[in-house]
Amino acid sequence: MNEINVIGGGLAGVEAAWQAAKAGASVRLFEMRPLRQTPAHRTDQLAEIVCSNSLKSDESGSASHLLKEELRRGNSLVMEAAAACRVPAGAALAVDRKQFAEYITNRIKANPQIEIVRQEVTKIPADAITIIATGPLTSESLTFEIMKLTGGDQLYFYDAISPIVAADSVDQSIAFRAARYGKGGDDYLNCPFDEAQYAVFYQALIEAVSVPLQRFEETRWFEACLPIEELARRGVDTLRFGPMKPVGLVDPRTGREPYAAVQLRQENLMADAYSLVGFQNHLRYGEQARVLRLVPGMERAEFLQFGQIHRNTYINGPSVLSATMQMRSASNLFFAGQITGVEGYVESVAMGWLAGWNAARLSTGKELLIAPPRSAIGALARYVSSAETRNYQPVNITFALLQPLRPEQARSVRRKRDRHLLQVKLALEEWDQWLHEITSEEPLMAMAK
Repeated sequence: MNEINVIGGGLAGVEAAWQAAKAGASVRLFEMRPLRQTPAHRTDQLAEIVCSNSLKSDESGSASHLLKEELRRGNSLVMEAAAACRVPAGAALAVDRKQFAEYITNRIKANPQIEIVRQEVTKIPADAITIIATGPLTSESLTFEIMKLTGGDQLYFYDAISPIVAADSVDQSIAFRAARYGKGGDDYLNCPFDEAQYAVFYQALIEAVSVPLQRFEETRWFEACLPIEELARRGVDTLRFGPMKPVGLVDPRTGREPYAAVQLRQENLMADAYSLVGFQNHLRYGEQARVLRLVPGMERAEFLQFGQIHRNTYINGPSVLSATMQMRSASNLFFAGQITGVEGYVESVAMGWLAGWNAARLSTGKELLIAPPRSAIGALARYVSSAETRNYQPVNITFALLQPLRPEQARSVRRKRDRHLLQVKLALEEWDQWLHEITSEEPLMAMAK
């Protein structure tokens, strides 16, 4: 039996384990929880989502949709779970995080090819085929081993989690249901501000007391996930043009667009909890309650979870990885997920998907796969294996990463959105052809079923 170790039971790890097992490998999936918890996790479930419950846009023609569609067509377990546990979120794909984790855990447990090992891994196996998918919250001992393995200092940035409130504690005589630009109907709750209310909220926010970071560490925020208080310090209107932008929203009480608005997104299928969209922060809990209760409609908010901050660990992918997710200096080792330098749930899943395939192929002596150049997965793999190593930063999937259209193709469509739609169409055509070719190979036929 072809044996593969997968270290880490997060989104990338479960996807890698699933794909390798479907290819016929015997997989040992190591997860240290509940024997050892992380600063952000709360349960012992696999694929527990600790930040936002949104997997971002699933709007046709977007780069994010393209990535999801490639995974769906590749029989992704995580995409299967997301479809089964979806909650209303307009054009975004959001999930009931509890049901999502339970769904994946049950599917993994039921797979006879996968053994779940509840154990912290402190040493990387020297000879076994191993996928390291420990994510941004890699334990200290294993981080040290990875540092020795990759030959350099660890990289890191700080990430933060948004608060969650009880739905029945939001005053819906003030908060109203709508989605920006009319996308998604009434999927979001919106708390509207007038100019005076915003001024009071802004002043309280920038004066609020934060949780101090660890000493002797340089603060490296990921730009796409800045804490609201850090964002606010860039200027009084920064929030109004960011997470609090009111564009496309009409307050039914006034018939006008509010000066600013906080959006709340449904957290679960019971619709009894809502998260504050884009309100990740690292304020002290008491300060969060004080400041966020200045939001109109949230004066009596009951907080089910306060925002918090945690340190994310990732490697300098281009210095050590190939586009197959295999280490250049150790052919039996693969990395997958956020630790490679991708940012985002689905991006992490994609790297796990590719690593799982290639670990299984290595175990049977097959040539490893490089994802098609037009594809979103191919673009992410290209980035983590060949980007500039100096000042290497985590990325989400964007059209800037995708292979551009040829000049004649670009000239055939005028509007930017139409060019993006054409890029997605061509990418999926190439992806489908590639999938057909690789899933027709034995013993990987099971992947196509």
